Amino acid sequence: MSYYSKVNKAMTTTAFSLSGKTIVKELGIVRGIIVRSRSVFGNIGAAFQTLVGGNITIYTELCEKTREDAYEMMLMHAGELGANAVIGVRYDATEVMQGVTEVLCYGTAVVVE
Repeated sequence: MSYYSKVNKAMTTTAFSLSGKTIVKELGIVRGIIVRSRSVFGNIGAAFQTLVGGNITIYTELCEKTREDAYEMMLMHAGELGANAVIGVRYDATEVMQGVTEVLCYGTAVVVE
């Protein structure tokens, strides 16, 4: 089994270039996908938080963790291709079924100098 390192987070951007770097090779689209569901206990806790209003921290933390996991998977995918950077990073989310959401993080893997 081969070990691949992931791309450094500092070498990712939503732009289509990295300041001060030259793209020497495009390796294609990379992605990380996570499908998560809310637990019954999380839903109950969130229901109590809605009674007082404001930020529903249980869902905020779940969403942030899900996005971070998808991002990390994308960085691993880019590393497997030999990239040292990812440009054009985006997120997308789709409700697969009630209470089950897919979060996709994607971009273009590149080699920069």
